[in-house]
Amino acid sequence: MLKKVFGKPYTSIGPEEAAALVANGGLLLDVREPAEWRAGHAPGARHIPLGQLAGRLGEVPADRPVITACRSGARSRQAAALLARDHHQIYNLAGGMRAWVQAGMALQAKGGRPGHLT
Repeated sequence: MLKKVFGKPYTSIGPEEAAALVANGGLLLDVREPAEWRAGHAPGARHIPLGQLAGRLGEVPADRPVITACRSGARSRQAAALLARDHHQIYNLAGGMRAWVQAGMALQAKGGRPGHLT
């Protein structure tokens, strides 16, 4: 009961588990700012900056797992908490895109070029 009241309404996962969820139909939702997204993002990710998320909730599917991501994990935790109010399968990428890159996962920029973190 206490965990339900005081616990996080989402689960934090590492990059390998996030990649596995995406490979099985999950959505990686990148909530970083546009310049960060343009510099490099995970292939197949969807971009909705955190500041726009509350007004764009209808764009986030409720019928599949959603993994929120930002640079380090702080903004994506906020996004995960917001989404968990209406969605059931919400995960936060612990360590953010930094952890994604450190795990050897790809980043791409506009046009499919190799990306980088800013």
